[in-house]
Amino acid sequence: MDFAYDARTEELRERLLAFMDEHVHPAEPVLAAQLADPARAPWAVPPVVADLRVEARKQGLWNLFFTDGHGLTDGHGSADGHGSADGHGTPGAHGAGLTNLQYAPLAEITGRSPQLAPPAVNCAAPDTGNMELLAQFGSAEQKERWLRPLLDAEIRSAFAMTEPEVASSDATNIATRIERDGDEYVVNGRKWYITGAMNPDCRILIVMGKTDPGAERHRQQSMVLVPRDTPGVTVRRGMTVFGYDDADHGGHAEVLFEDVRVPVGNLIGEEGSGFAIAQARLGPGRIHHCMRAIGIAERALELMCRRVGERVAFGRPLAEQGVVQDWIAESRVRIEQLRLLVLKTAWLMDTVGNRGAHTEIQAIKIATPVTVEWILDKAVQAHGAAGVSQDTPLAQLWAGNRTLRLADGPDEVHKRSLARQELRKYR
Repeated sequence: MDFAYDARTEELRERLLAFMDEHVHPAEPVLAAQLADPARAPWAVPPVVADLRVEARKQGLWNLFFTDGHGLTDGHGSADGHGSADGHGTPGAHGAGLTNLQYAPLAEITGRSPQLAPPAVNCAAPDTGNMELLAQFGSAEQKERWLRPLLDAEIRSAFAMTEPEVASSDATNIATRIERDGDEYVVNGRKWYITGAMNPDCRILIVMGKTDPGAERHRQQSMVLVPRDTPGVTVRRGMTVFGYDDADHGGHAEVLFEDVRVPVGNLIGEEGSGFAIAQARLGPGRIHHCMRAIGIAERALELMCRRVGERVAFGRPLAEQGVVQDWIAESRVRIEQLRLLVLKTAWLMDTVGNRGAHTEIQAIKIATPVTVEWILDKAVQAHGAAGVSQDTPLAQLWAGNRTLRLADGPDEVHKRSLARQELRKYR
């Protein structure tokens, strides 16, 4: 087995690491100041994000997650990964053409600064999943109207699936109705924790609802494209995550759909395919979250090691305390275990497809968030009061990572499915 990164991945890693050191990490205090500016418009994305995007495109660090082509025309996409400031007709502007295995170490690097790096290189959720969904299932018209501007970061998007009144961990529970009325679909329902929907640049919502409640359980759901400014769409409020509004990337919203009408051409795929499309979207989304989470763990371990080398308690540095050394050793072992499992999963997705990697996708989604949570907890403990303050990124990293044990399916659902597959071998 060859564990080395190929030449292309190494070259992109070097460029991305330099971009992080020279632009992203120095911009973190700028982001904090802009978010705290009382003159900032509600939910407006801080200007530093746009500045970083310009630089990322100049350096060809753009849409690294995205495979080239997908029906886009006019020269959008090539294999060299080099974009441009405008992105129109420029090779590579719409995709680096990387495999999952090549993208994994790059996504990990962006995870070291999750508020800034993923949006800077246009690899931030939920847009990544929405772009892949449109690329795989969208019509030519839908790709031109929505996928192209998303790839150029001219607009942002949201994925409206989760609902407050049903257990959304079982997607067949979704209660929002999408009813055909002549040449239109009428949408009625209530969604919440719709990531990105508070962003003023959010222009399109991908909404999942039931078109045929009487059909077979997994064929009741469909997905439609709903422009955010459509009459009847009400963004009721922004939702917080452990007190954080996540305004740096557009927040999370509660959204009400009341007799919202969209053309039948806004249907994605065919009626009844919504559940299958959701599963296809969530597979890559899950591994992307896990890739970035490993970067969060590396950042936490680095902060912990620096902190314990500076602090003295009971007559000697914290770094010499046995319990602290145990935390550090355990953290390194757990990070390496996670990375190998994520890389194996990425390799399987590339070689046998998402369906063939289903078990491993579930395994990383179970293992990664809880393990990274453990490492973050130890880093917080090593920092004492500073660890829960706004003076280090640890508290917000913990809050964001803790949500991953719910997002894209809670731990218990993945464990249930994984256990069933394992038991099937012995029946």
